[in-house]
Amino acid sequence: MTLYLIGLGLADEKDISVKGREIVGRCDLVYAENYTSLLQCSAEDLEKFYNKRIILADREMTEQGAERIVHEAKDKNIAFLVIGDPFSATTHIELFKLAKEQNVDVHIIHNASILTAVGVTGLQLYKFGKVTSIPFLEDHPHLETPYTVLSENQKMGLHTLFLLDLKPNQHKFMTVQEALDILEKIESKKDQKIIHDDLLVVGCARLGSENQIIKSGLLNKIKQYDFGKPPHCLIIPGKLHFTEEEMLMLWQIE
Repeated sequence: MTLYLIGLGLADEKDISVKGREIVGRCDLVYAENYTSLLQCSAEDLEKFYNKRIILADREMTEQGAERIVHEAKDKNIAFLVIGDPFSATTHIELFKLAKEQNVDVHIIHNASILTAVGVTGLQLYKFGKVTSIPFLEDHPHLETPYTVLSENQKMGLHTLFLLDLKPNQHKFMTVQEALDILEKIESKKDQKIIHDDLLVVGCARLGSENQIIKSGLLNKIKQYDFGKPPHCLIIPGKLHFTEEEMLMLWQIE
């Protein structure tokens, strides 16, 4: 029997690969994580399209229930569906590692990830530095890590991708504006003059979907733009090649 870690892609139930869908159809149990990002469809949409009952797995269930999921895969075929690509989150790497340690057969079906989808902005992927997350300040009141990562990337001329926090169980999803507010709050303490109104930033929403939004412009203008439904992400470019500058012009906020 086998544990299958299957990437769902970024948009909706139809983004799963043909291979992934075929595997889901023959699995005994199908889990779907709902804490690393957000699809533009519901669990009911997944169930209808895959013709399978979906067991939603939040972070706690996945991390604390990993042993049970792996144990189930010893005598059943188990599908664990991941938004984006299976290895975009460290939690799923741990699930893979645990299965290997317990000699459970585990197969990976890859898919699109936010880490590659940002290429649509025109910023070259190999020029991105360390990726960082921006959590809600209520959970991390002394937050400095995203600012520090940005500072280090900027020193090397590299672009910085910020993944924005979400709490699906509370229907709470960080917006581009909230992320910029947090960076400004950290700037007020660090005072390194990295975050300012005239900083070029790129805001993105629902990348990979038909209604994705990409806007580039100065921070003070991007903060005023309504990006709509989640998920959102934020990019602060580093040193730009002229072709990158030309591409960002396509997304320039009016």
